[in-house]
Amino acid sequence: MNTPAAAARTAPAATVARFDMYVSIHKALRHFMTDTLHRVGRLDVTDADEVTRVLGQVDTLLTLCLDHVHNENRFVHTAIEARQPGSAARTAEDHVEHLESIDVLRHETRALAGAPAAERNALALRLYRHLALFVADNFQHMHFEETHNNAALWAAYSDEELLGIHRSILAALPLEETLLVSRWMIPASNPAERAAIVGGMKAGAPAPVFAQVVDAFRPHLDETAWDKLARAIGVAQQPGLVDVR
Repeated sequence: MNTPAAAARTAPAATVARFDMYVSIHKALRHFMTDTLHRVGRLDVTDADEVTRVLGQVDTLLTLCLDHVHNENRFVHTAIEARQPGSAARTAEDHVEHLESIDVLRHETRALAGAPAAERNALALRLYRHLALFVADNFQHMHFEETHNNAALWAAYSDEELLGIHRSILAALPLEETLLVSRWMIPASNPAERAAIVGGMKAGAPAPVFAQVVDAFRPHLDETAWDKLARAIGVAQQPGLVDVR
């Protein structure tokens, strides 16, 4: 098992920063996964509205994880294998297991949604434990990608080439997924990362689309975080308003 101590022993020495296509999306996924796990763990199975809302979040998370696997297979693993054959083998195998786990979790989510009252506590606990295992496995997997796969990408591609791959991924995302990812990514990022991500969107997206993106994440930033971001990218600081000048 990978641990902080083991990771520290094998971590490469600090070097000049390279473009890292994993860091922001993985922060979004970690944020979404832990929030969802907490909600399942404290679920009141006697509250029908809460059950519907929380299980809906589980389903949305699983759909995003499924799409993420497909995007990495299509764009990232293809790039790695093109110049470093075999280097993406481990994470490709992990992805097969992740797809199987997603199917199991979806089955358990549906079972809980349709269960009689007497069975709901047991099924909710089963879902919580299995979702926790899925999250733990994904955290280990993401760390491996951020170290091993990034090393392979950096050895084989320039930053400009990596940016091109990243832009291809973003271009393939439907707007709905972009809004969902932004909702979890921007609050999970540090101020400098937020400014870079949102500033890039402001510069490149049509004004109505940019406004939708801001509306997706703005309610999840406190006033201090929003003030820093608004100043950094030059948008109106009043809550709920977006100046796209």
